[in-house]
This record gives sequence, C-alpha cells and structure tokens, in this order.
Amino acid sequence: MLLSAATVRRSLVAPVLCGALLAGLTACNGDADAADTADASSTPSATSSAQKEKFAKTRFVANAGIAAGATYQWIVKPFRAGKFKKGANGRKFALIKAGLAGTLAYNRLKAASKNAKGDPTLAKAVAPLTAGIDALKDLPSKLRKGDSTDSVVNSFDDVINKVKDAGKGAGAEVKDKVPSAGDLAKG
Repeated sequence: MLLSAATVRRSLVAPVLCGALLAGLTACNGDADAADTADASSTPSATSSAQKEKFAKTRFVANAGIAAGATYQWIVKPFRAGKFKKGANGRKFALIKAGLAGTLAYNRLKAASKNAKGDPTLAKAVAPLTAGIDALKDLPSKLRKGDSTDSVVNSFDDVINKVKDAGKGAGAEVKDKVPSAGDLAKG
C-alpha cells in the first residue's frame, strides 16, 4: 500500500502540534518561583472608595446615555413624526426598530440602576425610579406589535427624563448617546 505525500503530511500535523503545545506549556510552567512572583505583580490592587464611586457614576452616565439616545432616536422621534400611525409609510419597520430600541433602553436602564448603587448620592436619587424602570420590561413587545403606542412612548420618555434628572441632581449629567441600527440588533 502506497501512501501519498498529502496523507503523510496530514498524519504528522497533529502529533507535531501537540508536541509544540506540550513544550510551550512545560516552558511556561518550568520555574514555580518565577510564576509566583509574576502572579503577585499582576494582581490588580484594590481601588479606593472614591475611585469606585467615580467609576459607578461614569458607568451610570454611559448606560443611561445609551438608553436615552435609543429612546429618543428610535422611539420618541419616529412617534412625533407620525411613523407609528396606522397606514403610515414604513410603519412596520419603524415599530420593529422601536421595539428593539425599547429592549436596548430597558437593558441599559437596568444596568444604570445597578451602577448607581456604587455611589451613595446617585443610589438615593435613582432608587425611587427602579419601579418605573421595571415597568418598561413588557413595553418593547407592545411597540413591535403597534399596541397603544401613545402610552408606551410616553412611558419610555417619562422614565428616561426622570433618570436624567436624577443623574443631574447627583452630579452625573446624562447626555443622549444614539446607538446605531446595528447596535439595536445586538441588544
């Protein structure tokens, strides 16, 4: 039985790769003392409470900004332009985008309220809004279906404005950051 050159090459590739990986692992783990020293130096240091609060505000502003931008661009603006009315040109597509934007906004508002817990002032300001944020959970599906769009749009707009006001009062001003249509699809 005669073997072709391709068959011989294929049969040698797996053992060669396994040997290279095994040699690499042995070389990396050869000196236990050096590995312990490297682990100690790469361990991140704890951040101070002031840094944690700053990061909490920063993350809150970023998440709330995305929620506000998505709500304005893909829900409020098309609603005001009459895109959600029966018989409107492009209504179905506008409602689908609004539903996706509603899902994204809800997701980012939940993240923002979680971020707010890292800052005492922000936590107090946002705490009363959690029920309003939770109430938005089922609204994106209503938008996609075109059900009671007036009340859904007003609910989103109202919660976003309250979150923005709470952030501003706590020293974390939220500015709209409009996500792209591709970001809506990613959620």
